[in-house]
Amino acid sequence: MSLFARKSIDELRADAFSEGEHALKRSLTATNLVLLGIGAIIGAGIFVLTGTAAARNAGPAVVISFIVAGLGCLFAGLCYAEFAAMIPIAGSAYTYGYATLGEFIAWIIGWDLILEYLFGAATVAVGWSGYFTEFMREIGLNLPDAWTQAPLAVQGTHTLVRNPGAVINLPAMILILLMTALLVVGIQESAKFNNVIVYVKTVIVLLVIGFGFQYVDTANWHPFIPENTGEFGKFGFSGIVRAAAVVFFAYIGFDAVSTAAQEAKNPQRDLPIGMLGSLAICTVLYILMALVMTGMAHYTELDVPHPVFVALEKAGEPLAWLRYFVNVAAIAGLASVVLVMLMGQPRVFYSMSRDGLLPPVFGKVHPKYRTPYITTILTGCIAALVAGFFPIGLLGELVSIGTLLAFVIVCGGIWYLRVKEPNRERPFRTPMVPLVPILGIATCGFMMYFLPADTWLRLIIWMVIGVIIYFLYGRKHSVLQRTGHQVFEAEPSRPNFTHEQ
Repeated sequence: MSLFARKSIDELRADAFSEGEHALKRSLTATNLVLLGIGAIIGAGIFVLTGTAAARNAGPAVVISFIVAGLGCLFAGLCYAEFAAMIPIAGSAYTYGYATLGEFIAWIIGWDLILEYLFGAATVAVGWSGYFTEFMREIGLNLPDAWTQAPLAVQGTHTLVRNPGAVINLPAMILILLMTALLVVGIQESAKFNNVIVYVKTVIVLLVIGFGFQYVDTANWHPFIPENTGEFGKFGFSGIVRAAAVVFFAYIGFDAVSTAAQEAKNPQRDLPIGMLGSLAICTVLYILMALVMTGMAHYTELDVPHPVFVALEKAGEPLAWLRYFVNVAAIAGLASVVLVMLMGQPRVFYSMSRDGLLPPVFGKVHPKYRTPYITTILTGCIAALVAGFFPIGLLGELVSIGTLLAFVIVCGGIWYLRVKEPNRERPFRTPMVPLVPILGIATCGFMMYFLPADTWLRLIIWMVIGVIIYFLYGRKHSVLQRTGHQVFEAEPSRPNFTHEQ
């Protein structure tokens, strides 16, 4: 068959509603999905990236960067929502690509999503380790630097060198392994844990915004768009767009909601609510937080691992009590991001294995907990090793460019499918097609263009490795290539998902 053979959407829907030994447990409500999205979005963006992007790229205009990144996510999110309601199956953009643009493009997206989730989880875990170590120091417990730092560092843009005195980043590894164990036990238990964390960190973020606005010095907002230094991406217009591409990493959590499609009680209604609801809430919080932080402290002072803490210090003693809670929110918030990232990757592996593109072991479901436990454990172990030994800053922008590429393909898939199958039933319809998909492709593509050349080179190398694996294994074992259709282990049972169960 062709490299671009497409899977039948009818068969995908049948697989989504099938019940057998490989079926996942449906237990998530719309509220769970919204909170999963918030759990993944409110984390590194607010507690780390806002300050970094303001200090290095955009100044106070990082607010505009968040709006640009949010618009790109909105256009992509509307396209995601149509796909998620129409094809409520684990696999996210990988599955949507398989149904529209064909197997080879689907493999590219699936391989791409590994960057988003696997390395994204490791990146955030390292950020969590920094806040946790600082918190321990504040309460009088100094953790040795040798056991809280990676043994490798980056010299220049891509050269790995030895980090003297460092042995391993143990806190980051322990966090990932704990989150992995929680995910193996069950998606519902993981969702309950995430819900508690989301409520805590959202309340604290709102406290920072509410009290922080009282101590804003508007002089810090002038000039709102600092003049370009003469270097591309350093302030001015190019700096705003470069910052948008960098902070885009903060938004990718809404995509993780779609990976839980086969564990949602009412996927056709709840998935669009989960994705668009979490995206809308978090965009507003990001914009307000960026205004407060750049108003309380000059943007040049925010290039630190804990910029919110630095901003609050400017208010002096009146907000000293809030600094403690910010550390707690950062530790809890970043942990929930790691949880949701680690939840997403195994479900992509699960779908790819069911299609024959990865070995069958990747599709195994725990007989008691009904979770993809083999891939969850594998993902957790690899992410823990990456977080423990490697300088994750090297991969941060790679996570963003991989996600942007997936979003471009999803937007193109919606446009293609509207032309190819205009009469297909769509529980949620993306408005203004083809305008919204075109705007999604243009916005995400524009942000990709403004990322550094080194990031593009790493993406190309990663994709070349993926293509080699596809032709050596995936194409030969593909169920679609061998049979022409998807195979189920039993006649599917199709419950009515038009009402909440």
